[in-house]
Amino acid sequence: MNSDIQKLYKIAGKEERTIVGLMSGTSLDGLDIALCRCAGNGLGTKIEVLEFVTIPYDSPFKNDVKSIFSKREIDLQKVCLLNALIGDKHGDLIMQALNGWNVKPEDVDLIASHGQTIYHAPKSLHGLPGYSNATLQIGDGDHIAVKTGIITISDFRQKHVAAGGEGAPLALYGDYLLFSKQGENRIMLNMGGISNFTFLPADLNNDNLFSTDVGPGNTLIDQYVQKHLGLAFDKNAELASTGVVNETLLDELLTFSFLSLPFPKTTGPELFNLGFLENAQNVTSNLEMKHEDVLATLCMFTSQVIANAVNNHLSDTQLSMYTSGGGMHNPLIMKNLKELLPAIRFFSTADLNINPDAKEAVLFALLANECVAGGNTRFGNPKRLPAVCMGKISLPH
Repeated sequence: MNSDIQKLYKIAGKEERTIVGLMSGTSLDGLDIALCRCAGNGLGTKIEVLEFVTIPYDSPFKNDVKSIFSKREIDLQKVCLLNALIGDKHGDLIMQALNGWNVKPEDVDLIASHGQTIYHAPKSLHGLPGYSNATLQIGDGDHIAVKTGIITISDFRQKHVAAGGEGAPLALYGDYLLFSKQGENRIMLNMGGISNFTFLPADLNNDNLFSTDVGPGNTLIDQYVQKHLGLAFDKNAELASTGVVNETLLDELLTFSFLSLPFPKTTGPELFNLGFLENAQNVTSNLEMKHEDVLATLCMFTSQVIANAVNNHLSDTQLSMYTSGGGMHNPLIMKNLKELLPAIRFFSTADLNINPDAKEAVLFALLANECVAGGNTRFGNPKRLPAVCMGKISLPH
């Protein structure tokens, strides 16, 4: 038997596995790295976050990735080269993190790598007859495995698409296994570049589970300040908080057809980008707005889209909302949400012992754990929620 296969077999049979979960999102700000201890599988899964760090990307690397990110027409050679480069880069960053934690690579069982999304193309976006849902993440798992010497599981979204899903959001699987609670209806709201949430019913009936993207999180805000103000993001909404919401522009943004599509649905910066914003400004004759007013309006847009999604689908349900992702650090978005959803109790995943900034990296560690040691959990309607083991296995030797 191949020695790596034999090792993987032993890992699958262990009571606990040490897994490094990775997440690099649409904000392209850096790599989230979570060192997790995973015990059990399925609804018996227990995860402890041992260490967490976000290592920022340097500007040349970030600009390299941006050159092919969310664009329909790109340099194919660049995609090929970056697939390898990102894998190597992530391998280097993992080793940097492990060294900083005084953790030896041989003490890590698995790496769970989300990769870097460069294009997301559900049928609702591309509309091309004869083509199904598709999504593409690069950052080759073999490069990570060879660089680190650790068995790597990557490319999780492809199995979801192959089984009839849209490849996103995948948060439902981890949310259900980790955060479901008898007697409490929970919304697990993650606000990264895109906002998505999972509904976890209090009766634990997984036929009522659902997870969906709802619209923008930080992506429009970040894109705007990067282009017009030369900032990475509007820290603590300092600029947006001095602006005034333009109700005419907000109303136009809220007419966007994606927002009325049924759940579940997926989206990305392919739809919610500066072209989308500029078109709405043009339609409403608001091209000369103050930057602060644009940012205030975009913050309200993110909040209103989330509130509308909750009110339209769960208006008669007593809910607790647990937030995660960069958007939860935007005080204006959070203020808006609490005013728009006064009946909801707000928490963060820190109240559930998961660092909100680490949550997505942790969820991919959980998916890797399920890939090797689980795979027997039903997640409701299989047409909406394929119950599949996700991830491709890369051996280091």
